[in-house]
Formats: sequence, structure tokens, C-alpha cells
Amino acid sequence: MGMDLSAGPTKKGRRTPEMNVTPLVDVVLVLLIIFMVITPALSKQIWLHIPEEPDDLPAAAVDPQQPLVISVNAEGAIRINRDTIDDERFPDRLTRILAARGARKIFFDAHDDVSFERAAEALDLAKEGGAVTIAVMTAPLPE
Repeated sequence: MGMDLSAGPTKKGRRTPEMNVTPLVDVVLVLLIIFMVITPALSKQIWLHIPEEPDDLPAAAVDPQQPLVISVNAEGAIRINRDTIDDERFPDRLTRILAARGARKIFFDAHDDVSFERAAEALDLAKEGGAVTIAVMTAPLPE
């Protein structure tokens, strides 16, 4: 597809070449369609409305969906969420709580002053109580 760029006269019966713009138009139309399809997908937004936490939440209200936290305080007492439980009743109580929840996942937290032996003993009691997944908390619980 060449073009005759000579300035001289043309011979009779000879065709002058013309530029074919059809492929260029096809490419431009395909690009236009692609951009028309992609543009609405780029501008999608998700609006979240997060409710504010009430300041006057009663301490006695315990959500059954809140995570189950087993903690050992500085004196060595084992607690399930906020309730202190003695060692003899702990596995039985934990078994009942885990059965009621249906999940066998607990979070474990120990005070900095607790000895390693006491923390390991609490973990053994939790395993005896039926805990399968034990996640160790990295931040202390707010008192």
C-alpha cells in the first residue's frame, strides 16, 4: 500500500493510491468500547455506616458472640472472661462453655508477673477442658 508522492502528471489509466482508514477506525472503536465498559467499574464506592458505641454499656451484659478469653492474673488465679474459676472446676466449666458455643477456639492471656509454670498449667487445663485452638493474645486485656 504505497503512495505516489511525485509531483509530476500521472499516466492515463493508472490509479492513484488512497490511504485505507478502516483498520484505524476499527481499532479506535474497540478502544472506545473497552473504556466505556471499564469506566463505571473504576468508580464504584462502598459506603459504610459504623454505629457508635454507647458510653453507658452495662458491665453485666455479656455478648455470647464475644471471644472466649482465658487469663491468668498476677496472683495466679484463672479467669474465663471476667469470672475467676478454681482449678478443680475449670476444665468442667470450660467444657460446658465450649459445648454451648459450638466452637473450640479460645484466647489466652497471662499477666507479666505470672510464672511460666502457672501459665503452662492453665494452658494444660484449657486443653483438658476441650480447647482445640488456643490463640495467645499479644496485648493485655483492659481492666
